[in-house]
Amino acid sequence: MYPLLFRHVLSRFDPEFAHHAAMAVIRVLGVPPFSWATRALTAPSPEQQVHALGLTFPSPFGVAAGFDKNVVGVRGLDALGFGHIEVGTVTAIPQDGNPKPRLFRLVPDRAVVNRMGFNNNGAEAAEARLTKLRRRAPRAVIGVNIGKSRVVAVEDAIADYVASATRLAPLADYLAVNVSSPNTPGLRGLQAVETLAPLLRAVKEAAGATPLLVKIAPDLPDEEIAAIARLAVDEGLAGIISHNTTISREGLRTDPAVVEAAGAGGLSGAPLKERSLEVLAVVKAAVPADFCVIAVGGVETADDVQKRLDAGATLVQGYTAFLYRGPFWARQINRGLRR
Repeated sequence: MYPLLFRHVLSRFDPEFAHHAAMAVIRVLGVPPFSWATRALTAPSPEQQVHALGLTFPSPFGVAAGFDKNVVGVRGLDALGFGHIEVGTVTAIPQDGNPKPRLFRLVPDRAVVNRMGFNNNGAEAAEARLTKLRRRAPRAVIGVNIGKSRVVAVEDAIADYVASATRLAPLADYLAVNVSSPNTPGLRGLQAVETLAPLLRAVKEAAGATPLLVKIAPDLPDEEIAAIARLAVDEGLAGIISHNTTISREGLRTDPAVVEAAGAGGLSGAPLKERSLEVLAVVKAAVPADFCVIAVGGVETADDVQKRLDAGATLVQGYTAFLYRGPFWARQINRGLRR
């Protein structure tokens, strides 16, 4: 039913408009009595719980950062069956992001190209919304993904990240440092170990007891990915998120003219299946067996999730397939994992 609706109706709308429309529905689903009815249909079974980062996740499958940038859909996403919600990316300073259009579907590839540019309301607004959430919806596991404000120079990035961490860590179940989006100039340069080490050290101090993870890019050489993974262990981080979107366009089935028209930005969705498993293997080989690794990229089905769990992932996240599979995607994943 949903694939037909997407193909004949939803795909005709501008992707960013469609996302905001979907978020409006998701927000409604998070409010009683709609949330009660939704949760009755989608709740993971108790045996699917995962214990990690000192937390209990109702399911190993959560929604990745980027879907709920402004902490407005957490209750609805929780009701839809996601085991955790990673909000953001949040920056210390509010920003509009890159000029529109900045979100593009590659339907034959079940993929998306985005160059959103960390559009969000800022850390102060996120702090206020998280404070309300903690009073209203204590059941949801909420991660907070933080990034560099665009107006802040790269050499001043540490203070910028620390400002966000200081506000948001006390309200987050875990904090994720995003140094891997391709849509903020200079950001990926922070992944160099000599630059990343002092940044992680400072953010970890600001985060206090809140578990801290770092999110990496899939486009780095494997030896650099392994070095960052070892650094995360050495600096006492709680885990690593593997991985962000890619700047690669290799192997796409979409008409090259359509891909070229979409332009620069991070590619997400089905084309990342193979690379995501490769990066996961590199990370797992570089960290202790019990180190938390959250796998992201190319996840569409319960089989995709299970493959990542079998490869050593502690938790798995998805985003792009939500667009192609519809509102009961998490329910499909959770039921498939039970089988």
